[in-house]
Amino acid sequence: MPTKRHLLRACATAALVLTSGLAALPATAQDSNVFKIGLILPMTGQQATTGRQIEAAAKLYMAQNGDTVAGKKVQLIIKDDTSLPDVTRRLAQELVVNEKVNVLAGMGITPSAMATAPLATQSKTPLVVMAAATSSITEASPYVVRSSFTLPQVSVALADWAPKNGIKKVVTLVSDYGPGIDAEKYFNQRLTFNGGQVTEALRVPLRNPDFAPFLQKVRDGKPDALFVFVPSGAGAAVMKQFLERGLDKAGIKLIATGDVTDDDQLNDMGDGALGVVTSHHYSAAHPSPLNKKFVEAFEKANKGLRPNFMAVGGYDGMRVIYEALKTTKGTGGGDALLAAMKGQVFESPRGPVFIDAQTRDIVQNVYLRKVERVNGQL
Repeated sequence: MPTKRHLLRACATAALVLTSGLAALPATAQDSNVFKIGLILPMTGQQATTGRQIEAAAKLYMAQNGDTVAGKKVQLIIKDDTSLPDVTRRLAQELVVNEKVNVLAGMGITPSAMATAPLATQSKTPLVVMAAATSSITEASPYVVRSSFTLPQVSVALADWAPKNGIKKVVTLVSDYGPGIDAEKYFNQRLTFNGGQVTEALRVPLRNPDFAPFLQKVRDGKPDALFVFVPSGAGAAVMKQFLERGLDKAGIKLIATGDVTDDDQLNDMGDGALGVVTSHHYSAAHPSPLNKKFVEAFEKANKGLRPNFMAVGGYDGMRVIYEALKTTKGTGGGDALLAAMKGQVFESPRGPVFIDAQTRDIVQNVYLRKVERVNGQL
C-alpha cells in the first residue's frame, strides 16, 4: 500500500575539500554533434549487481528511445570503479577532462557519489545519482540530481507500520556507512515517536561482513522484530544467516528496507523469505501497466534477469537526462541541463515521481510489501 513520503533531509553536513588537481578544472566542453554520458558503476566487486542492473536499464532506455536526441548523437561511456571512491574520482576526472562528457551518472555507493560531487561543482557538470541513497548527497554539490531514493524515505514508512502491527521492541542492524546510519537514525526516531522502542542498534562493517555474531546477539535479546538495512546484493546473506540462527523459530520478525528483498536475488532466498515485510519505492511486482511493460522488456533484453530497484533508478535517470537534452536542444552547457532536470514530473515504472526543483532529489511513493509466492516465483 502506497504511503506518500515527505522529503527528509539530513541535518549533518560534510566539509568537502578539493584537491589541488581539481581546483582549476575547466568547464565541460560540448561537441557539436555528440552528447556524452559518463556512467560510473561498480561492475566488479561486492556491489557488482548494482552495476549490472543500472547498465542494463540504461541500455534498455536507449534502445527504446533512440540514440539521437535534439540532433545530438548520445554516447554512453561506462567505467567500472569497483566501489572504490578514489577510483570513482579519478575516472570522473578523466571523463570530464579527456572525454569532455556532458553528464556524469551512476554512483553505486554513497562514498563514490561524495567523492565525485566536488568535481561536478568545479566543472559545472550535472551528476545524476542513480543508486546511492544517503540523504545528504544532494547537499554535497548543487549539480547533483538524484533518480534513485533515500533511506529516510523507506525507513520512516516501515516505522509507521510496525507499531500498528504488534511490533513495539526492535533491534536495528545496518551496514556501517552513510545509508545505514540514515536508516538507523530515521527508523529509530519515527518508531520512538510512534510509541515503539529500539532496544539495540547494531552496525556491521560494509566490506566482508559476517552477520552471524550480530544475529546471535539479536536472538539472545528477543525483540519483537529485527530491522535491517544492507546494500543491494547483501540481502541473501542476511536472510540465510537469519534462518540458520533460528531467529524465525524464536518468533523474531524480519522487517527491512527493500534492499534486503532485492528482486535480483529474491528467488534464490527460498521459502524462508515468505512473510518478510519491507518498505521500498519499487518492486518488479508493481502492478501498473507501465511497469509490466518495463519488466517484460528488461527480462527479454537480459536473458530473463528480473529488474530491481537499481534498474529503475538507472532507467529513470536516463529519462531525466534525455528530457533535459530535449528541453535545452543541446545548448547552454551544464547549467542549462541542470535547470531542465529540476522540476521534471513523470510516470515511472515505480509510479508517479518528480524531481524537486529546490533539493534536486526525487519525490515518490513508498510501498509496504510482503514476500509471497505467486505463480511459482517469490
